[in-house]
Amino acid sequence: MKRRIAIVEDEPAIRENYADVLRRQGYDVETYANRHEATQAFYSHLPELVLLDIGLEEEVEGGFDLCRELRAMSHYLPIIFLTARDSEFDTVSGLRLGADDYLTKDISMPHLQARIAALFRRVEALSNPPSVDNVIQQGHLTLDGHRLTATWKNVAVDLTLTEFWIVFSLAKHPGHVKHREQLMQEANVFVDDSTITSHIKRIRKKFAATDPKFTAIETVYGMGYRWNINV
Repeated sequence: MKRRIAIVEDEPAIRENYADVLRRQGYDVETYANRHEATQAFYSHLPELVLLDIGLEEEVEGGFDLCRELRAMSHYLPIIFLTARDSEFDTVSGLRLGADDYLTKDISMPHLQARIAALFRRVEALSNPPSVDNVIQQGHLTLDGHRLTATWKNVAVDLTLTEFWIVFSLAKHPGHVKHREQLMQEANVFVDDSTITSHIKRIRKKFAATDPKFTAIETVYGMGYRWNINV
């Protein structure tokens, strides 16, 4: 069965160019020009991945609003911002809203296809049979790599796909420092240092909402991050 991708982009030529390339790659692609059209369709039937622009017709930040709505519908739906806006503020804003990736439109098509494929590989973890290797128990933390669920002190923590696999990568080897390249490889995500930092901040915020004293993810300045084995 073909994977279903939705593209929300208000420029017809750009929208159809992406759609045409992805269809030739074997994906089933649906396209929408604005937030209203997309929202109506998504409430009826969610796609398996969304490519999303920020500015949508008259709505300068319509993509941000749509991302927020999508996250309310599904914690695990892969969402990629694909936009001409390349400021750090916009990047951080998109990731804080729960996007799995933030790309600018100058990205090459092979690179975009690789990012999409990486997200789908993580989705496929849901269909893999559970095994001992897929379950991690570290102190108050429990991660289930089959169901993509995380709990802290027996309370569920809602993580996106990218956030889940970053935590999984850190907690699998507690006390070991993971630099950006290692996190990228193990979480199947291709991002820069500032984007990893944004993901880590959002992860910490989610755990802190459950436990204000959460300090399990440590920053090792100049090196990376590690899971604190003493927590």
